[in-house]
Amino acid sequence: MSGSGISIVIPTYNEEAGIARTLETLLAVTAKYGDMEIIVCDAGNDRTAEIVSGFPVVLCRPEKGRARQMNAGAALARHDLLYFLHADTLPPESFVDDILEAVRSGKKAGCFQMQFDDPHPIMALFGWFTRVPLPICRGGDQSLFITRELFLSIGGFDPDMQVMEDIDIIRRIEGRSAFHILDSHVVTSARKYHRNGMLRLQAIFGAIHLMYALGADQESIVRYYHDTIES
Repeated sequence: MSGSGISIVIPTYNEEAGIARTLETLLAVTAKYGDMEIIVCDAGNDRTAEIVSGFPVVLCRPEKGRARQMNAGAALARHDLLYFLHADTLPPESFVDDILEAVRSGKKAGCFQMQFDDPHPIMALFGWFTRVPLPICRGGDQSLFITRELFLSIGGFDPDMQVMEDIDIIRRIEGRSAFHILDSHVVTSARKYHRNGMLRLQAIFGAIHLMYALGADQESIVRYYHDTIES
């Protein structure tokens, strides 16, 4: 029988600038819970793995690709409840209780609403839309909790997807179970919006969602992503 806590899986790629803050925050929040684990799945070539190795967390070095990295973390997880979190996103202080209560009430998968670490009204508006239950309003930055049973039954993340793996898994979750948006908010970095322009980047994301909805192949979507977005 797996543990009764939560396995937090964090995929990273060249996150040396912020990973320590993320782990410090998570460890502080989860310290009062007895059965938690954090798994960092690093596929970068900077100092992220070195920094992570200084924390009481599990470190693995899978093949690059967020879907593959998250699957690798899930395979190592000890618990029956998985929580996938991006390295530049911080969950609410109540996230453990929020997730456990959601699962106790019968919810098998879901995410949080989202806010950006930039108070600009446009960024606040983008964050507001994450409460809307439409695919175009979803994204991996909102994090994802899911029971191991459901995760395995749908085959996990599609390892062949380089982008839109978060939307794809939600679509497959909804084929088996309801997907729930919790009331609390994660806070995620607005750095890509600062580099690429707030409205411009949101328009690009909208185009990527449209390409995916119309059945564009991964190579075309990835090429468009890399040609238009500065990471």
